[in-house]
Amino acid sequence: MDRNSAIGLTLIAVLLLVYFNWLAPQSPAPDQIKPTTESVAAQPESANADAPVALDSAVLKQYGTLASFLSGTENETVLENADLRLRISSKGKINEVELKGFKTYWQKPLLLAQPKNNSFTLQANYQGQLLDLYKLHYQGNTEKRGDTTRVILTAATGPQSYIQHIYSLPSTGFVVGYELKTKGIELAGSELSFTWQNQIPLQEKAIADSRAKTNINYYLTNGTFDYLSQTSTSLEAETISAPVKWISIRQKFFVSAIIANQSFARADVKTFANPNDTIVVKDATVQAAIPVTDVTAGKASFRYYFGPNDYQILPGIAEGFRENVDLGWPPMSWINRFVIRPIFKFLEGLVGNYGLIIVLLVIFVKLILLPLSYKSYLGMAKMRLLKPELDLIKEKNGDNMTQAQQDQMKLYQQAGVNPFSGCIPLLLQMPILFAMFQFFPVAIELRQKPFLWAEDLSTYDSIINLPFTIPFYGSHVSLFVLLMTASTIIYTWQNNQLTSVQGPMKSMGYIMPVVFMFVLNSFSAGLSFYYFVSNLVTFAQQAIIKRFVDEDKIKAVMDEHKKKYLAGESTGKKSSFMNKLEQAMKASEEARKSSKRK
Repeated sequence: MDRNSAIGLTLIAVLLLVYFNWLAPQSPAPDQIKPTTESVAAQPESANADAPVALDSAVLKQYGTLASFLSGTENETVLENADLRLRISSKGKINEVELKGFKTYWQKPLLLAQPKNNSFTLQANYQGQLLDLYKLHYQGNTEKRGDTTRVILTAATGPQSYIQHIYSLPSTGFVVGYELKTKGIELAGSELSFTWQNQIPLQEKAIADSRAKTNINYYLTNGTFDYLSQTSTSLEAETISAPVKWISIRQKFFVSAIIANQSFARADVKTFANPNDTIVVKDATVQAAIPVTDVTAGKASFRYYFGPNDYQILPGIAEGFRENVDLGWPPMSWINRFVIRPIFKFLEGLVGNYGLIIVLLVIFVKLILLPLSYKSYLGMAKMRLLKPELDLIKEKNGDNMTQAQQDQMKLYQQAGVNPFSGCIPLLLQMPILFAMFQFFPVAIELRQKPFLWAEDLSTYDSIINLPFTIPFYGSHVSLFVLLMTASTIIYTWQNNQLTSVQGPMKSMGYIMPVVFMFVLNSFSAGLSFYYFVSNLVTFAQQAIIKRFVDEDKIKAVMDEHKKKYLAGESTGKKSSFMNKLEQAMKASEEARKSSKRK
């Protein structure tokens, strides 16, 4: 590894460390749910008796003609399709949501909502008092409209006076329709307050990783996407004064969201996490204002999305909804969106083994980057051929670094060599490097997909669980990370045999793989396996490139260029970079001479 390559790798490492530290870490399983219906079915479930409500004067005053709906027995209606199983309460709210095609890490039913960690309230101003419409008991009715099943919950105070909650579910998909209707019941004020509190339970293997990828996202009607911090465990809160189209509670691999067909007038969102809690990932609260005019005009229509955080599905849900999949900042997001994901999905259609898909993905990416790799190798070869002369310059000038740099620049000009030709191609590959760090951790396709000893490529592969925690490393040992680290060290050693680099630069090549071993130990096994395979392919690629690079010929071209330069003959147009570098060196020399005269 020559000096410029070491500089390039050091810059990459510094940027990665800055990125991960400042810009971008066992819960009890839910009870089993016994299936009770066939696909696309709805039926009442066992009832839960509520405590009797004393209809005293205070209650009658607060709820008025609706007070009689405070007493009753809560029933549940199961609403089910090929992808979802919902339990709708006779109080007008969702009690439970199960994703039928997914399981938790412990192979238990995956519930995105359940009474013990979700609560819904819908406060309205009625007859001068605030009341929660989700505390009333409604009469349920189920009907079919084509392939859609509807559950209609009604509290009627007269033939033309009622409140209705209507839930609808088509035969497939993760979208649940919800309508709120009133007729003959006058709601005061300008807004209803919808509140959704969600204590998000752990669904995946690593709570730290899940917590770092869980937050609230929202999308305004003016097309602006925004979010609360993912990585923060402190209280994060935002008051949104502009109209809101949708709000989502985004987990690493799943999303729970409410989408307004019109808009919410405003909203407040907040998240909080207790780092010592091993059961709850984060507490998320959504409070949104529903215009009363929409309710009375029959326009209070919404959609819930309870489903996977899948880039293939989300674009069809709502405008801007695919932003729930965090593919990184541009240009990483562009690379993931237009290069990595299309290649990955293409390979997924051909190969069923995800370990093999990753191997093929490495080969595809290496082929794309081959021109840059070739240029980098040529640059390193030129610098390696100049190494003896560079060492003589350093020895001749001793501690006079300024003169040594000027002599080195003269040598580069004479030989027609750009000193950064080896490291610039490495830096140009950085967006791909960052893109992979964004792609693999959120690729739901890898979730619970085993390969070799890794039981789940979406999380770390642990071969040893330590009885203690190593700072910045963790309490487990990931074998793919060890293999990646070992292969990187071997690659560095091989490069060092071809150069005479000594001192800190030589040591840096061995230190950085160890640093990455700490960084990647808790990342997804798919990512560390990708880089392990990438190192193996690099060995082969370097061997092939070496066969096509004739260093004797390169040396002859450099010597010829040097002869023409010393003879004053034209050696071709200098690059703008070399011109600027030469001007900077001349300015430095003039400043040095000027200071000596004084």
